[in-house]
Amino acid sequence: MEELGLSFDVVSANIDETPRRGEQPRNLVRRLAVTKAVRVGQGYPAAMVIGADTIVAVDDEILGKPHGVTQARAMLQRLSGREHVVYTAVAVWREDANQGTVAVDVARIVFRSLSLGEIDRYVASGEPLDKAGAYAIQGVARHWVQSYQGNLQTVIGLPGDRVMRLLRTTGAGLDNRAKRGPETS
Repeated sequence: MEELGLSFDVVSANIDETPRRGEQPRNLVRRLAVTKAVRVGQGYPAAMVIGADTIVAVDDEILGKPHGVTQARAMLQRLSGREHVVYTAVAVWREDANQGTVAVDVARIVFRSLSLGEIDRYVASGEPLDKAGAYAIQGVARHWVQSYQGNLQTVIGLPGDRVMRLLRTTGAGLDNRAKRGPETS
């Protein structure tokens, strides 16, 4: 957000992120971003609120944030040497205008084959423990990328170009700056 020249506050939405039975990755990430933006917007009715969420999926199975080192290790072993899809949804909401919009961006990533030692060292670093799919592309995992399609900012979790387009669509009155408002995570 700072790179976009936007002033913001970070406010946690504190929502249940559990997928609904049979919910597809694209629908889940969209629902979570909208729910975050609307929930936070209730406390900041005059602010332009941005809600975002990112998930990783392999064969349409959602890989959320790992619940510990064992699950992180298993996720990384599953991603090793194969393609996965990253979905990032961005929702913009203004409560007092009852106005908002949402978009989902998709990127495809192929990791090279990873050794068990690489995975264990990465998990021991702590970096994957709070990340969807158990990795951060802007960290050590960038060295594992064999190929990708899409915007790497989608994989990082907040595509700036998408944020700016949605703010303009919602009438934020941007002249390279948005009105002060919270961002959710």
